[in-house]
Amino acid sequence: MTETSRFLRPFVAAHPDLPPPVQVAANLDLYLPEGPGPHPLVLLVHGGPIPEDVGVTPRRWPVHIGYAALLHAAGLAVGVVDHRLRVVDGPDRPIVDAVTAAADVAAAGAALRAHPTIDGERVAYWAFSGGGLLSADWLRERPSWLRAVLLSYPLLASPAAHLPVEDRLDLDPRFAPIDAVAEAGTAAPPIVLTRVGLERPLLAGFVEQFVAAATGPLEIIDVPDGQHAFDVLDDTDQSRAALHAAVARAAKLLA
Repeated sequence: MTETSRFLRPFVAAHPDLPPPVQVAANLDLYLPEGPGPHPLVLLVHGGPIPEDVGVTPRRWPVHIGYAALLHAAGLAVGVVDHRLRVVDGPDRPIVDAVTAAADVAAAGAALRAHPTIDGERVAYWAFSGGGLLSADWLRERPSWLRAVLLSYPLLASPAAHLPVEDRLDLDPRFAPIDAVAEAGTAAPPIVLTRVGLERPLLAGFVEQFVAAATGPLEIIDVPDGQHAFDVLDDTDQSRAALHAAVARAAKLLA
């Protein structure tokens, strides 16, 4: 029997069904709550780099459908974007193309804010895993409409310096959330960080550095027994409690 890809494993929390999405762009779905709005919005930003052979677009993965359903049930509009965080050939060695991914996310945010049912002044971005690198832009120069940044088991710095030269991937130095949050100081948006206790040591170290560098509002939701991608890998009450806490916090920050 073929094992289900981690990307396609079921979400660990029960959730109501979502309405059919509004396809705002070819890579962008929008789930709208009932009523005319304008509705506050959460944009979900997946991790990566994403393998080419998953077969299902990230915005339709069970994990993102699950988060979208919980946020939607809390009365929020939810955007889910496919962005192109990919490994591409570089002049010397492969590159993690975060520049293209960041442009995809920025375009998605602009399109959603312009949608007639969305309150463009009440927006939160929620990034997962490798998508955490993209948060550097949002933290360094916070737009007035960005009410919060949520980060779940994020990658917050490039691991290149910690890898053998032959295994390194280049990354534009702009994508350094630890530096960005330190530069922003108290001007950074409120941050909700979901931190897992069984994180890979290198990523856990980056999270510790990020927490130490943040001087603005920061709330940490701990999943002591959780691993990276706990929301599909750890089917426990602890996981579900953390998911619901983060969703509740998003709703409160956008109220």
